[in-house]
Amino acid sequence: VQLQASGGGLVQAGGSLRLSCAASGRTSSGYARAWFRQAPGKEREFVAGTSWRGGSTDYAGPVKGRFTISRDNAKNTVYLQMNSLKPEDTAVYYCAARGSNMLGTLAQEYDYWGQGTLVTVSS
Repeated sequence: VQLQASGGGLVQAGGSLRLSCAASGRTSSGYARAWFRQAPGKEREFVAGTSWRGGSTDYAGPVKGRFTISRDNAKNTVYLQMNSLKPEDTAVYYCAARGSNMLGTLAQEYDYWGQGTLVTVSS
């Protein structure tokens, strides 16, 4: 499975961005999907995740109520809608896929990773 993330950029605090992650290659059918982020000098951290059918979602505390993860299985694509962005959301955002239907929140639980897309939020 190859993952291609896009949609990052520079935005002012309070603004919005939508990230996309398209899967190709071996079908990602049945795979849970997630977004992680890594800020300079920090560990990679879980942001949001969704089970294969989207029935289960989970969010990290700092983004709850501001970010929404969704997926279009027909397009093998997962989205991360980010609203009310803050400077502390600045990071490289990575999409990930797990060879399991079950949602996970740890990076080591995911088998496939995209290349990352940079989100910069200015104050």
